[in-house]
Amino acid sequence: MLEQARKLLRSHFGYDSFRTGQEQAITQVFDGQNTICVMPTGGGKSMCYQIPALAMEGTTIVVSPLISLMKDQVDSLQAAGIPAASINSSLDVYEVREILHEVQMGIIKLLYIAPERLDSEMFLDGLQGVKVPLIAVDEAHCISQWGHDFRPSYRLISRMLEIFPDNPTVLALTATATPQVREDICRILDIEEQNTVITGFERANLSFSVIQGQDRERFIRDYVQKNDNEAGIIYAATRKTVDSVYEALIKRGVKVAKYHAGMPDDERRLGQERFLNDEVTVMVATNAFGMGIDKSNIRYVIHYQLPKNMESYYQEAGRAGRDGLPSECIVLYASQDVQTQRFLIDQAQDPSRIPGELKKLQGMVDYCHTENCLQQFIVHYFGDGSAAPCGHCGNCVDEREGQDVTEDVQKVLSCVIRMGQKFGKTMTAQVLTGSRNKKVLDFRFDQLSTYGVLKHMNSKEVSNLIEFMISQELLAVEQGSFPTIFVPDGGRDVLLGKRRVMRKGAVITKRIATNDPLFEELRTIRKKLADEAGVPPFVIFSDKSLQDMVARRPKDEDAFLEVSGVGANKLEKYGEYFLEAIRMYETVNNS
Repeated sequence: MLEQARKLLRSHFGYDSFRTGQEQAITQVFDGQNTICVMPTGGGKSMCYQIPALAMEGTTIVVSPLISLMKDQVDSLQAAGIPAASINSSLDVYEVREILHEVQMGIIKLLYIAPERLDSEMFLDGLQGVKVPLIAVDEAHCISQWGHDFRPSYRLISRMLEIFPDNPTVLALTATATPQVREDICRILDIEEQNTVITGFERANLSFSVIQGQDRERFIRDYVQKNDNEAGIIYAATRKTVDSVYEALIKRGVKVAKYHAGMPDDERRLGQERFLNDEVTVMVATNAFGMGIDKSNIRYVIHYQLPKNMESYYQEAGRAGRDGLPSECIVLYASQDVQTQRFLIDQAQDPSRIPGELKKLQGMVDYCHTENCLQQFIVHYFGDGSAAPCGHCGNCVDEREGQDVTEDVQKVLSCVIRMGQKFGKTMTAQVLTGSRNKKVLDFRFDQLSTYGVLKHMNSKEVSNLIEFMISQELLAVEQGSFPTIFVPDGGRDVLLGKRRVMRKGAVITKRIATNDPLFEELRTIRKKLADEAGVPPFVIFSDKSLQDMVARRPKDEDAFLEVSGVGANKLEKYGEYFLEAIRMYETVNNS
C-alpha cells in the first residue's frame, strides 16, 4: 500500500516524496496500529491521514476543533479533486442529513466534524453501518487536562469508537505536546507508547527573536510598513490592546483586520475572510484567532504582549511559514505583561489549575530572558534535549554592539531609592525627566536631587530604560494592584560601582523577503483565480509553489507538473493561466 500512497501523493498533491515522519505514521496506520504523531506546525500532519483516507476503503473521520480549520482543509482537498465535507454548527439539519447521506453512499472520503458533534444521537445514528477505517484526532492536545487548550468535548471521542464494529485505527496529531500531555493522549485513546512518531519540534525556516525595552508601537509601525506585501499576524493579550494597535495601523493606511471575542460574529468572520483571501495583509488579534488557520503564506507572527505559556506561543508563532519559506516570530516583551497574564489566569482558570498555569507562565518569562539559542530553548521545553543551537534566531545572530549605560542606570536607581521604592515605572520616569505633573509636585519630588537628571530623554525613552533594567534584574517589580519598582541586590552592585552595565542598541526592522516581479505577477493571477473560485489564494497554490515556478520557469505542462505542489488536478484547472504568464514575462524581459 505504501507504493500506492506515493502515487497518490504525486497525483493529488504534487509532491515527489514524503517528509520526515509521514511515511512512518502512514505505514503504522496501514498496519492498523493506533498512533500518535507529533510534528511541528507546517510539518505535514494532515498528509498522515489524508493519504490513508484515499488509499483505504470507506470514509475517514477527522475530529477537528474549529469551523475555520475544517473549511480550509475541505477547500484545499476539493481543489485537489478529493471528495471531502464537514459537519459543524454553521449547517442546518437538512444540510447535515444530505452530507450524511453522501457518507452512507460512500461518496465522501474525508468527513470533518467538531468534537461536540459526538454528543448528538442523530449524528451518531447517521454513522451506523458506515465503513470507517480511520479516525484522525487533530489538535489532540485538547484531549488532555494537562494540555494548554483542554476541551472536555474531546473526551467524547472514545464514545464514537464504540459504534464502529470494524474497530477503526486511531491517529492522534498535535504540534505542541509535552511528555506529560503525550502520555495522557496515549492513555485516553489506547495508543501504545512505541507507536509514537515524533519528528522533532524544530522549525528550521522560522527565525525567533525577543525584543525588550523598545517602543512597541513604533517597532510594529516600522516593521509592517517595511513588509507591506507580506501577510502577518500581530497577537495581543487583551481586546483593548488589539483595538489600540489596529487603530494605530489604520491611521498609517495599513490593510489590516482585527479579531477578538468582544466583536460581533459577523464582523469577526468578515475580518478573518479578508485576511485569508489576501484582501488585508495584517491581522491583529487575541489568541481567540488562529487555531487551525491553514493560510500557508504568513511571513511573520509578532506577539505585542507576552503569551501565557510556551505551548500557546509555539502554536501561535508556528502559523508563520507553513509553506516552508523563511519567516519571523517576534515577542515584544515588557515586564507589565506578566501582571496582565497573571490577571487573565486568575480570571479564567479552575482554581486547581492556577499553580500549573503560573509555572507555565514563568517558563515563558524565562524564554524572554535567556541569552542562549531561542529555538533550542523551545525544543528543550518540549522534551527534546538533543537539539543544537539553530544559528539563525535573534540571540544566535545578535551582533549589536553594547553601549555603556552605567551612569544613566545609576541615576535611575538613585531616583527609585530617593522616592522610597514605593512608586511605579511611569511616576519614576516623570521625576527623572523633570515633569511638572501635579502628582510629582504634590509629592514634592521636584525637590529631589534626581529630579530632571535625565531631562535629555523623553518619558518613553526613560520607561524603556527602566524596562531594560527590569529585564536585567537591576530593578525588580513588587506585584500588586499598583505594581511598584524597587532596587534588588543586582542594582545595588551597580550603584556601588561594582558592576558596569552594557546595553545593546535598538533592533532595526528589516524586510523579510525580496520578491522579484514575476513572483508578484503570479501572485496577482493566483488572487484573481481564488476570487473566481471563492477560496483563499493559498488553496490555489502556496507561496512556495509560486517561488518554485519563478525558479523553474516551466514552458509546458510536463514541466509544470514538476513544480512543488502541482498535481494533475491543479494542472488541469490552473496550469495554462500560470504558463501563459511565465511565457509573457520571458518574452518581454528577453526581447
